[in-house]
Amino acid sequence: MAYLRTILTDNHPTLRKVAKRVDPSEIADPLFQQLIDDMFETQYAAPGIGLAAPQVGVSKRLFTVDLQDRDDENNGPLVLINPKFTLTEGEVEAIEGCLSVPGYIGEVTRFEHVVCNGLDRHGKKIKLDAHAWFARVLQHEMDHLDGIIYIDKAKNLRPAATEEEKAEAAKADAERAGTERINAEAALAR
Repeated sequence: MAYLRTILTDNHPTLRKVAKRVDPSEIADPLFQQLIDDMFETQYAAPGIGLAAPQVGVSKRLFTVDLQDRDDENNGPLVLINPKFTLTEGEVEAIEGCLSVPGYIGEVTRFEHVVCNGLDRHGKKIKLDAHAWFARVLQHEMDHLDGIIYIDKAKNLRPAATEEEKAEAAKADAERAGTERINAEAALAR
């Protein structure tokens, strides 16, 4: 059974550390697999399309991605362990937000095309050739593994202003508050 974990916010020191490489022998451990399940559960509840282990307080090189509204089945759900970019090219600027920086948005320049190698949740090698939105998401999550938050790169960082931006920010904040309440209740029940 997967559990919701608390998503750390930008003032937490774990978000600023370079995450440690995962020993491949650790991947089959039931606790590691539980972490992956919990990350997906937390990501979907937030709601989000990606979540890095440091965002839930675990300093390991691991993230989950699921571009749920996209047609390409290669866009998720995916687990990347010890990811590494082997190709980065082109540049594009777009608006980003982050579950760890609720209520804010900013423009970030990212590579338009990346190739990312890593391990899947079973320890098998995977290679992702990502363009556009998918490439941006991989870079955003990789930054979390390197102790970087998008606000470090963003231009025009600001509170969400349009009705659509405000609705998205409010939804994320409400979901986070619900997750924190559920986690507090679970801790009291133990």
